[in-house]
Amino acid sequence: MGKKKTVLGAVLLLSTAFLLGACSNASSETQDSTSVSSSEATERILTDTLGNEVTILANPERIIASYLEDYLVALDTLPIAQWTVNDSSIQTYLQDELDGIPTIDFSLPYEEVLGYEPDLLLIGSTSTVEGGKYEEYTKIAPTYVVTNGEEVNWREQLNDIATVLGKEDQAQEVLATYDTLAEETKTELDEKVTDQSVAMLWVVNNSIFMVTDTRSSGAVLYGDLGLDKPALVEEISDAATADWNAVSLEKLAELDADTIFLVNSDTEAPLFEESIWKNLAAVQNDQVFEFDGDSSWLYNGPIANTNIIEDVKASLLSE
Repeated sequence: MGKKKTVLGAVLLLSTAFLLGACSNASSETQDSTSVSSSEATERILTDTLGNEVTILANPERIIASYLEDYLVALDTLPIAQWTVNDSSIQTYLQDELDGIPTIDFSLPYEEVLGYEPDLLLIGSTSTVEGGKYEEYTKIAPTYVVTNGEEVNWREQLNDIATVLGKEDQAQEVLATYDTLAEETKTELDEKVTDQSVAMLWVVNNSIFMVTDTRSSGAVLYGDLGLDKPALVEEISDAATADWNAVSLEKLAELDADTIFLVNSDTEAPLFEESIWKNLAAVQNDQVFEFDGDSSWLYNGPIANTNIIEDVKASLLSE
C-alpha cells in the first residue's frame, strides 16, 4: 500500500511538472509572438514622392541622405556617410556635427553605397534614381525618395524627412525656432534698414551667378526677411531654370542694388578688375558683404538658412 502511494505521488508530481512546463512554454511562445508583433508594428510603410511604398525600420541607424544632411543634423540625426563632389567639396558649415564622418560621392555609386551597409537611403532628387537605379538601391536598403522639385521648398522637405524618421514634433520645433528668428530679424530690418534693395551673387571660375528670388538664399532674403529686389533680380528670376543663374558682365551693369551679398569662390577673378564691377553702386559705396565658398549661402535647409539670417544681421544690423 505504501508503495502504491509512492508511485501515485510520483505520477502526480510528474504530471504537475509537465502541466507547469506546458504553461510556461505557452507563455513563452505568447511573449515571443507578442514581441514579434510589436516589432512588426513599429515598422511603417510610407509612400514616397514617386509613389513607392517603402517599409521603414523602427529606428534606422545607418542612414545615407546625400545632400540632405542639413535636415538630418537639425533633427539630431547623423548619417553614416556625407555628401561630396569629387571628394573635395563638402558642406563645410555642417562639419562641427559631421566631422569625422566619411564622404560618399554625390552620384551615389552602387558599390560605395553597398559598402556602407545602410539600413535606409533618403534620396533628395528624383533624377538620382532614374534609369533603373531605384531598383538597384532597394536591393541594398529601403529607399525613400524625398519630396523634391522646383515647386518644393525646404520646409516641405524637412517635414517629409521628419515623417520618415518619426520626428514630426521635432520638425515643428525647428520650424518654430526658425520662424521666430526670421520674424524678429525682419522687424529689425524694417525699423533700421529702409528702402534698401539687395542682390545675392556667387562668383566662381570668373563667372557670375545670381540667385533666384524664391530659391535657396533668395527665398530667405526676399521671402523670409522681406528685403527689396532690384529690377535685375526680378528679370533673372522670371527666366530662371535653376537656383543659381548665369549673369553676363554686360547684364550685371544694370544691377542697381544698394547692397550686394557675395559668395566669392574665386578671389582672384579678373572680373573684379573690370570697370563694370567697380562702377556698381554697392561696390562704390562699400556695401558688398563677402562670404567664402564654405559658407552656408549656397545650400538649403534649416541650419543653412539660419546661418544666412545671422550673416544678414551681422552685415546690416551691426551698427
